[in-house]
Amino acid sequence: MDKREIAKRIYEASHITGEFVLRSGQVSNEYFDKFLYEAEPDLLMAIAGRMKPLIPSGTEVLAGLEMGGIPVVTALSIASGMKAAFVRKKAKEYGTCKLAEGADVCNRNVCVVEDVVTTGGQIIESANELRKLGAKIDTVLCVILRDQKAIDILAAEGLHLVPAFTMDYIKEQA
Repeated sequence: MDKREIAKRIYEASHITGEFVLRSGQVSNEYFDKFLYEAEPDLLMAIAGRMKPLIPSGTEVLAGLEMGGIPVVTALSIASGMKAAFVRKKAKEYGTCKLAEGADVCNRNVCVVEDVVTTGGQIIESANELRKLGAKIDTVLCVILRDQKAIDILAAEGLHLVPAFTMDYIKEQA
């Protein structure tokens, strides 16, 4: 699938309308339900194929953020052959008590992987926690960038955001 076809499929699979409160607190009358496009194996693998060339050289671990970033990072790990870490919003309080499961992030060059980004608030929180564990992070890949302002917000935290698609581009393909 080429970029336009993938964007069209994302729109068809996951674009819904109504009134939605985003993680940022913003209210939107449209929403991309990432779980709907992530649930389609051929589409998810096509997205991963589109994101693979965006992985910065020198990356040692791909880190997917809970919860929508987990299917994306898994597919991207398969497509690229790179190890993956699965990052919780907070370390669990039982068992291993880890923030990041899977590949070790300590002293590794880590690329964060997220599904949809509006302001990047969760990315900043998670990147800061991963950095406390010794991860070296400067790049974030996302499937859909909702708001261009996120690029500057994340840049102020030393994070370069690289989207596979923007919301506007996806809507143009519908």
